[in-house]
Amino acid sequence: MKSGFVVLVGRSNVGKSTLLNTLVGTKIAIVTNKPQTTRQAIQGVLHDARGQAVFVDTPGVLKESRSAITGKLLQAVKNALTDIEVILYVVDPTREIGEEERYTLSLIRHIEKPKILVINKIDAPRKLFLEDYRALAPDFDAVHELSALRASHIEPLKDRVFELLPEGEALYPPEQWTNVNSKFWVAEIIREKIFNTTEKEVPYSCAVEVDEIEEKPEMFVITARILVGDERYKKIVIGKGASKLKEIGSTARRELEAALNKKVFLDLQVETDEHWERML
Repeated sequence: MKSGFVVLVGRSNVGKSTLLNTLVGTKIAIVTNKPQTTRQAIQGVLHDARGQAVFVDTPGVLKESRSAITGKLLQAVKNALTDIEVILYVVDPTREIGEEERYTLSLIRHIEKPKILVINKIDAPRKLFLEDYRALAPDFDAVHELSALRASHIEPLKDRVFELLPEGEALYPPEQWTNVNSKFWVAEIIREKIFNTTEKEVPYSCAVEVDEIEEKPEMFVITARILVGDERYKKIVIGKGASKLKEIGSTARRELEAALNKKVFLDLQVETDEHWERML
């Protein structure tokens, strides 16, 4: 039996979270089209006849100081690169290699572990920089071109991961798919809807705290708070006539009901908390 941690690293919006969900076969990490959606290293467990691969999603490397939390997210990436067995370096061939890409490469270049170059979004119509990324191949133990979104060419990557993993015991019981608890997962679903519903800096100035999840015979009752760093963000999240908050709540509730296979009553409030970053 083989087992070990496989970390996914790359700059923002290359599709790491989508790839994690596709590899594991269920939605564990939230996905949006905005940079730095992922804030913590989230683990997804692939149970296989060959063993157990624990994939670790990480925040996207973003050198531009987009928000106050950028430094914390970068440190989370560095922390995730310790005590691992394999590195998946995920890139997007529609984007030019620049400062962020070179910096990300510098984070993993010295690590003496097997490294796989994953060229994602191979289904994109305009892969203008594909050859530039293929030219990085000599620095890696293997190169895989795939589409995480369409789940194409995923199996060869799984095969390669298990080839590179060392022998070892299972790290998680067979019924467990992730390291996150229910409250964290629900909070992430709500935060995903905030990212998809609001614009500009609002998603980068808020957090979600789930206070209670109560399972009743006919439904789940969930109480949660959206914490924002400024009163003006509170007004934006709530919206005119509470329109934005209703949209966030209804889209989150529908996804939660589909995942939990039971009705959900979601009590969602918005609070101003200048120390919201403590949630990270």
